[in-house]
Amino acid sequence: MPAAAATDHAVRGTPCWVTLLTGDLASAQEFYGAVFGWTFRSGSLGEGFSVALSGGKPVAGLGNVARSMGVGVSWTSYFAVDDADLVAARVRERGGTVAVGPLAVGRGRAVLAADPAGAGFGFWEGAVLPGWRIGSGAAPAWLELRTRDAFAAAIFYGEIFDWIDRPDRCEVIYEDEVVTVRSGGHTVACLRGGAIEEAPDPQIRPRWHVYFRVDDVEKAVEAALAAGGTLVSEPSTSKVGQEATLRDREGGLFTVTLGTSC
Repeated sequence: MPAAAATDHAVRGTPCWVTLLTGDLASAQEFYGAVFGWTFRSGSLGEGFSVALSGGKPVAGLGNVARSMGVGVSWTSYFAVDDADLVAARVRERGGTVAVGPLAVGRGRAVLAADPAGAGFGFWEGAVLPGWRIGSGAAPAWLELRTRDAFAAAIFYGEIFDWIDRPDRCEVIYEDEVVTVRSGGHTVACLRGGAIEEAPDPQIRPRWHVYFRVDDVEKAVEAALAAGGTLVSEPSTSKVGQEATLRDREGGLFTVTLGTSC
């Protein structure tokens, strides 16, 4: 869930944080510290939560809640909203599922939900960490929704988050069968089709996927394997640069990349 010490507000409907829902906080800290060089500090949400830091700047949250909440280990993307109750109602009205919340957490309210294709995501009502933005500083490089029908997904998220072309909202562009979401001219998320709801492999099922930028993909892969992770896809070069997809010790999926935007 979003980190503690939040003091600012994000543009409504944009990503405002990412959290690893894990079943072993100490093991996750050891793994991601080895791969990315992250350090960790306690958050205000209790001993089961921590904030990952890179160069002293917050990157992501880690929450030891996967087992207690009965959910799989995964990276969860959160979006900023003004009214968690209203957005939760919109999710249900449009065929999605609200799994947890709205739940009071620190000085805000969090919700865990799933879209109609089954991709899990969260949203957050409240203050966020100032300066944290996808693609800048220490934050993840970008977020990508892998789903069956990117256009249908864009309609769902556009309706629940008010993705409309206004200065205070997101701009949504559909081109080359990819939906790109921008805020202030900056890409914050991409939606791609092709995932299958009933696929047995989590790599293929609909999900929000997190890309972390590294200076050397092969070294990051070596560090992940040495720390007990698993290589899902060999390092390869895409139109945005070299990348590789990995699982952490408990199966959480993520990609390391040289790219800066999807």
